[in-house]
Amino acid sequence: MLPRTKPPLSDSLKQLIGQSVDAIDTPTLVVDLDAMQRNLGRMAEFTRKHDIRWRPHAKMHKSAALARLQMQAGAVGVCVQKTAEAEAMAAGGVSDIFITNEVVAPHKLARVARLAGRLTAENGRLSIAVDSREGVLRLAQAMNDARQESGATAVIDVYVEIDVGQGRCGVPPGRLAVELVHEIRRHPALRFAGLQAYHGKAQHVRSARERRDIIAVAAQEAAFTRKLIEAEGIPVELVTGAGTGSMVCEAASGVYGELQAGSFLFMDADYAQNERDPAQPQFEHALFIKTQVMSAGLLHAVCDAGHKSHAIDSGLPRVHVPDGEPLLEYGNGGDEHGILRPARPGAPLPAIGDVLWLVPGHCDPTVNLHDHLVGVKGGLLRGVVDRIIRVDARGALT
Repeated sequence: MLPRTKPPLSDSLKQLIGQSVDAIDTPTLVVDLDAMQRNLGRMAEFTRKHDIRWRPHAKMHKSAALARLQMQAGAVGVCVQKTAEAEAMAAGGVSDIFITNEVVAPHKLARVARLAGRLTAENGRLSIAVDSREGVLRLAQAMNDARQESGATAVIDVYVEIDVGQGRCGVPPGRLAVELVHEIRRHPALRFAGLQAYHGKAQHVRSARERRDIIAVAAQEAAFTRKLIEAEGIPVELVTGAGTGSMVCEAASGVYGELQAGSFLFMDADYAQNERDPAQPQFEHALFIKTQVMSAGLLHAVCDAGHKSHAIDSGLPRVHVPDGEPLLEYGNGGDEHGILRPARPGAPLPAIGDVLWLVPGHCDPTVNLHDHLVGVKGGLLRGVVDRIIRVDARGALT
């Protein structure tokens, strides 16, 4: 089962290419391509400097075109969280995909197995995480069924996920992980590839020192588990994990060999609240919602970007200040409206028809609300539309 075919771009979207940013309708999700490219270059430079692999999370942008761009810049492949996301990436020409999540439903595992066979046949690779013996057995059964059906001998890379503090999926570090490794190695269609050790809660701890302390513990637990596995005579090729908020800590640990940071490409208002670690590259905001003021009162104005244009799980968007105009605060106006108030007493309100740019609170679920992104070169104020970027895996939740 591959994702449904996306409809062709409308004529109005195609006609945007080459036009000024003024021609972009509102509300629309816009990518500052120059800022994005700078973020991409800084990440590539960081990983080269630290001699560490880089496998960004494509669940952030959900775009096969952007995934390919990241691989051209040096990424070894991409991560996804869902089978349908993996299918969308593969359909868009991405050849090395890691599902950093547990998949246990038989019908989903059948899709995983078929995709593994397809990518193997094309000299690509599919990897997946497990955290239970039942999950290993179900995955092995699906792979065996696919082998019998196709006559091929595809193998899927399997990572044992350990819980290093996220409190979500993963077995506790130590002996339970060793037992899972032995179970994986009993099945010819499965290949033990390493440890998945991601600490999501650390990403938005505001203090750089606290993030370092948290990841130091996570790295110790990953190293301890790796040592136990290797004591059984089994090599652990890779420990993978990390996010944009903590990546400098994993890179410096000497334990992690691969970074999964993804949000750095766009950044968002929530990440901007983190204290920047001095070792962290200076990533810029590159994802914005273009919105227009549609109503104005004595004490507030109203724009046309409500919650249907941006996610609010990590807070409301922030009004971007590209050229020093008075600061505004964005408030909850419901599905289709945003309430704008002065950030300081006496500051002027925008007028009806004024254009504003919002930085979403959380980039990942915001992107999932849109079918496409409008890519602009030359800046938000005087730029030109350069391309339309499809959100290939929008709604790819299964």
